[in-house]
Amino acid sequence: MQQADSMTSGERRAAGSLAAVFAFRMLGLFMVLPVLATWGQGLAGATPLLIGVAIGAYGLTQACLQIPFGMLSDRIGRKPVIIGGLLLFALGGLLAAQADSIWGVIAGRVLQGAGAIAAAVMALVADLTREQHRTKAMAMIGMSIGLSFALAMVAGPLIARAGGLQAVFLVTTGLALIGILLIWKAVPTPQDVARHREAGVASGAFWPTLRNAELLRLNYGIAVLHAILMASFVAIPLALQEQAGLPREDHWWVYLVALLVSFVGMVPFIIYAERQRRMKRVVLGAILLLALVQPLLWLGMHSLLAMVLLMVLYFLGFNVLEATLPSMLSKLAPAGAKGTAMGVYSTSQFLGAALGGVLGGAVYSFWGLGGVFACCGVLALTWWMIGATMREPPYVTSFRLAVPDALMADEALLRRILAVPGVAEAVLVAEEAAAYVKADSKLVDRETLEQALQPAR
Repeated sequence: MQQADSMTSGERRAAGSLAAVFAFRMLGLFMVLPVLATWGQGLAGATPLLIGVAIGAYGLTQACLQIPFGMLSDRIGRKPVIIGGLLLFALGGLLAAQADSIWGVIAGRVLQGAGAIAAAVMALVADLTREQHRTKAMAMIGMSIGLSFALAMVAGPLIARAGGLQAVFLVTTGLALIGILLIWKAVPTPQDVARHREAGVASGAFWPTLRNAELLRLNYGIAVLHAILMASFVAIPLALQEQAGLPREDHWWVYLVALLVSFVGMVPFIIYAERQRRMKRVVLGAILLLALVQPLLWLGMHSLLAMVLLMVLYFLGFNVLEATLPSMLSKLAPAGAKGTAMGVYSTSQFLGAALGGVLGGAVYSFWGLGGVFACCGVLALTWWMIGATMREPPYVTSFRLAVPDALMADEALLRRILAVPGVAEAVLVAEEAAAYVKADSKLVDRETLEQALQPAR
């Protein structure tokens, strides 16, 4: 018998399949990252600037189309948008694989980014899971993204070693086609396409989100984090090959060691941040680590051992921030505006990636590897100075409660919810027949909130 407090088989299948689709797509995007700076030098017309553009090019179309595609999925359905996006991604991989010039690769990367399905996937997760299990499903997707990034850092160099840059792009196409098959065969079709403010953009919440100073700090931070990532990978593969003397075919083991050690190392910091409620301290420490590692990469790039150790530290800081920033956003976003805040946050992330690739290529053209590392260090310091002024986030969890139509007309409903000890914020959304609540999960749970919906007898 299915327990009431566990996910159904349909929910598990939907969450697992969508996590795999997300992972395949991110794997395809990131596999290019550790190989393009070295393997792309043989392309016609390749320059450091254009290689940097190719590395970050997907971010521009991704940033422009992610929110519109999410809104389109509200109108025509999730699956058509996701399948269409994966087809664009597959075509982009084919275009880049057939290219013999850097311009062809840039065009392919731009087309890959146009398959901006993140918002539609999140909305489909919300359609196919019950309120009490939605956080688990979103966590599965979050884990899949982290694992796909780690796998991409290792798989990219290994695939390039076997078949060159063309093989890397062909594999990305294959992964997209597998994703289409999963959406078609494994993911259930929702009975109703509903708007969920936790997973989609709400027009009324857009401008308040943009004016929220705490969220703006996070948006700047995620943009800088991914700008540094893209700019660093204009320089790191070249430093490993040209300065540390490691052939490009062997770069995979450096990324494998750095990522494995950093993943283990980040766990205590994540636990400390959440359990001890010291997230600001952990975030600022990780930003400072990124800032300090960059000039050290410059000074230590002639030593392979130093590069490996410094990349462990780099990925430690990166992984801590990649895990904690979305958690901070969830805590800081106003009730009923989490999806909107996440849409702006993701757009900032992809814009940062696009700008970081261009910046890394341009700086390398004029000032070499040292200039790229120095530039990344300065970017991290600007983030640290802005982040130092943030407040400790409230340690609250978001809940979405279905409200019967008869209760939506109860004028005392909102007051009853706000009166529950531990509730920090609540908003009623009549068109969704739902209440969005932010509360301290140590003091209140979903069952208590659902009981508060009912008038006292």
